[in-house]
Amino acid sequence: MSEVIEELSWGFEYRETFSLKKGIEFKLGNAGHILGSCFVWFKFPIEAGADYTVIFSGDLGCSNTPILPDPDMPDSCDLLILESTYGDRNHEGKKSRIEVLRKILGRALDDGGIVYIPAFSLGRTQELIYELDRIGTKVPVFIDSPLGLEITKIYSSLDSFWDKEAKELKAKGDHPIDFKNLYSVERFRDHKKLLEMDGPAVIIAGSGMCTGGRILDHLRHGLDDPKNDIFFVGYQARGTPGRDIMRYSKRPGGYVVLDGEKFDIKARVHALSGYSAHADQNELLAWVASMPEKPGRIKLVHGEARAQKAMRRALDE
Repeated sequence: MSEVIEELSWGFEYRETFSLKKGIEFKLGNAGHILGSCFVWFKFPIEAGADYTVIFSGDLGCSNTPILPDPDMPDSCDLLILESTYGDRNHEGKKSRIEVLRKILGRALDDGGIVYIPAFSLGRTQELIYELDRIGTKVPVFIDSPLGLEITKIYSSLDSFWDKEAKELKAKGDHPIDFKNLYSVERFRDHKKLLEMDGPAVIIAGSGMCTGGRILDHLRHGLDDPKNDIFFVGYQARGTPGRDIMRYSKRPGGYVVLDGEKFDIKARVHALSGYSAHADQNELLAWVASMPEKPGRIKLVHGEARAQKAMRRALDE
């Protein structure tokens, strides 16, 4: 299958203009969301000597994200279609978040419990590995995600696309997404053994919003133990188990329904907003402000109504 996909696919370089039919042109910019992510600039001829330009931001990433280069600055355009996932809030600073992770992780593991981190296989898992290595984590860290492990291998092979800091670490012999206490859990039988393991330990598994994957087995097994902790390091959409766990963990007798079964939430729940792969309000505003000229119009997408309303107000101001 991979060979077939390879034959049917072709790549485009960042920051080069390509032509399509009927005079349409496009250019890709680095979006800084995951390795290879792009925002797209289009130019459409509308009449003799006149063009209409559109930029679609797609998922726009944050600045100073481990491994990833910062997003490129956009050109001017007539219409900007802009994401607004975090249009109503700002993340913790990247420098402070690693200290928050260190402190919370230390407290969480002092009692011998397990820290469960629901994480997307692409991007978030690699970012967590990077920062757990920087912390110098002494307890075992298990990546219980076959897809996450495969993507981590791909990230390792694409070191030419890493940011400067990650490249410098590797050059010094410190691989940024590999360390002594990091373990891979590929086979399902090993996953089943991991469910019976005692802490202290860190387990990273998908899916990031707890809508499926191996993290559900871990939550069924460990949600009702007060020694355990759950770290949410990404956006939890409305209607997902992850959102419910965050919401109802704050209430006495809180519980979550997983595959039709009710589980009490006795584990401690933490939300570390600084790990979002989406730009926050300040970063979105700065990205728009970096355009040589203001866009003629802005259309907000990919955000809940509250986030879009706040982002519109901030852009107007």
